[in-house]
Amino acid sequence: MSLFSRYRVLLPIASLTLLMAVTFYVQPRTLSYFGLNLLFNLAVPIALATIAQMLIIMVNDIDLGIGAFVSLTACVTATFLEQSPLMGTVMLVALIIAYALMGAMIHALALPAIVVTLGMSFVWGGLALFLLPSPGGASPTWLREIMTVKPPLIPMALVAACLIAGVTHWLIAHSGIGTVLRGIGGNAEAVRRAGWPLIRLKALAYGLAGLFGVLAGMTLVGLTTSADANIALRYTLLSIAGVILGGGEFIGGKVSPVGAVIGALTLALAASFLSFMRLSPDWQIGAQGAILIAVLAARLLFRRRDGARR
Repeated sequence: MSLFSRYRVLLPIASLTLLMAVTFYVQPRTLSYFGLNLLFNLAVPIALATIAQMLIIMVNDIDLGIGAFVSLTACVTATFLEQSPLMGTVMLVALIIAYALMGAMIHALALPAIVVTLGMSFVWGGLALFLLPSPGGASPTWLREIMTVKPPLIPMALVAACLIAGVTHWLIAHSGIGTVLRGIGGNAEAVRRAGWPLIRLKALAYGLAGLFGVLAGMTLVGLTTSADANIALRYTLLSIAGVILGGGEFIGGKVSPVGAVIGALTLALAASFLSFMRLSPDWQIGAQGAILIAVLAARLLFRRRDGARR
């Protein structure tokens, strides 16, 4: 096994640990239950959106519409799901199906996913504006109660992140269908020759991404208690960065669900840390990019060392 493969998860762990150490040094009060809860307050929806992006990257595509999609699901959650649970549930299920159909269309017509998902981002954004022309709505009571639960010892955000990482790791690394989906990214032709229908597998990958996108929107509303048509637009870039920070690659089906969640936690922590430093949002985006570049540089170093040993 190559050196980089062994350190695929250790690198994001190291980056998160280092950032936490700096945060605790600068602001010692954060080293508490309340402080950790404040630092990782919005980590759950970011982690879910990152997993959604990871599922698309796993099949060698990229999704430039996940942020707008999460915003739309947040608007549906804050309006229809709160006012008419049945109608809201039907709409969210329809959105998941629409995502699966988008994946099937991309494969059937051999369309570039980056273009289709970018185009669909305007569709999701337009629908979100139609539902909520201005910020508003309300979180369903049961959803708000779930997202504000206070487990003993460890904040809810970290408990939920561990659950997301564990479930997705089993799905991708240990289930049969997860192995086949990763095979599409590695060698789609071999998967086809083995008798698997690629169009259905692509639809499944996109459908699962849609499911996690819906969950991201719901949890976001549960935390913010309201919605906005632009509430999650930044999640597109954050999700891509989270996957890459977590050891994922754009080709070859090489992804790490645990690493992706850790990458999402790192980005959430970076945003909180920079807010403590009272930096402007523009500087915050730049700092998050610097973290990504630093981790990528470390990955390149490991690869070069591994190549030199061979």
